Amino acid sequence: MADSQPLLQKLPQHTPTRLASLDVFRGLSVFMMILVDYGGSIFPFISHSPWNGLHLADLVMPFFLFIVGISLSLSHKTNPPHFPTSATSKSLLRALKLATLGIILQGGFFHGTTSNTYGVDILTIRILGILQRISIGYIVAALCQICLPSHWIQGEQFHFFKTYYSHWFVAVILLALHSGLLYGLYVPDWQFDVSVSTSSLPLIDGNNIYTVNCSVRGDLGPACNSAGMIDRYILGLDHLYRKPVYRNLKECNMSAKGQVLDGSPSWCHAPFDPEGILSSITAAVSCIIGLQYGHILVHQEDHKDRLDNWLRFSVSFLALGLFLASIGIPINKSLYTISYMLLTSAASGLTFIALYVLVDVYGHRRLTSVLEWMGKHAMSIFVLVSSNLAVIAIQGFYLTKPENNIIHWIVTRFVQK
Repeated sequence: MADSQPLLQKLPQHTPTRLASLDVFRGLSVFMMILVDYGGSIFPFISHSPWNGLHLADLVMPFFLFIVGISLSLSHKTNPPHFPTSATSKSLLRALKLATLGIILQGGFFHGTTSNTYGVDILTIRILGILQRISIGYIVAALCQICLPSHWIQGEQFHFFKTYYSHWFVAVILLALHSGLLYGLYVPDWQFDVSVSTSSLPLIDGNNIYTVNCSVRGDLGPACNSAGMIDRYILGLDHLYRKPVYRNLKECNMSAKGQVLDGSPSWCHAPFDPEGILSSITAAVSCIIGLQYGHILVHQEDHKDRLDNWLRFSVSFLALGLFLASIGIPINKSLYTISYMLLTSAASGLTFIALYVLVDVYGHRRLTSVLEWMGKHAMSIFVLVSSNLAVIAIQGFYLTKPENNIIHWIVTRFVQK
């Protein structure tokens, strides 16, 4: 009688650069992005949380950052003994290309499904966005992997912390910097010109200038947080995101047409970038955490050892995130608070574990073949979706009249209901 095989078998000694479960995870993230972008107006509970809280849409960005970290560990399995100038320059160039593409796509170059024009006013172009944030996380994690020393210690408890202590040190420094700026900076009263910064909004009593009263330190509300202040000073108010999700708060009294009504607090009319400078600091830590999960994948050959270590990380992040939330650090995607970073890292880890077991341990690739395909073509799909080219293409097919198309039917039936 043949020997029974253990439930969790060993993988080949050299793990392939292309991991099926990682492609599936990337495809799942792309699918979630499409779902929340186009289904969020129909089902608000899956859309981004207006401020504090965690909805399905708030998991998409951390998932992408986590995946980038794992991918980096597979593409840079060993560090060269000398300073790797070539690898660093390639990583910097890759990050620059990603950020540039993000500026073109999300800076307003494509006007949408109701206009045949394109182009953007440089004076009001959005500088930061989804791909820009991913590029920041990517380059931080890449520099950690390429430039910081590591010495693999086989067989010791907590050897992953000892081997990559410099990576964890960078993560702690970034978290301390984020907390210091978020809670320590003084935010004065500030003003903005509605006619310039948000020209689509109606004027109130013919007055263009809005004043937001702050004069506070450590406030984590939408009006007076230091993250918004940093972006206003460095990027400029006209280069921020014009439709912040906090307009969905009850205080802002937003109409069905997406306009902030008269009498709402002044800050409801102001731009705010959810992918701003300060929140990108903790977002980069999500990438570093993904990098550590990738290290386990590279150094451990046995499924059980990998899963044990991943579970330890995920449960630890989950427990610490819940503890911080319980003592008053809100779960907030727009500020990318530490509690939010830890909980979404735990969610990323647990999701990856589930997909790894399903796809790479048990080999059920047929069930996830569509997601795997989407994962392999994630950038192309992102470009088509974020530029509205896919929607415009679908909208181009109509019955007898241009208005008789499926996009118009969905918008009139569900979005503008």
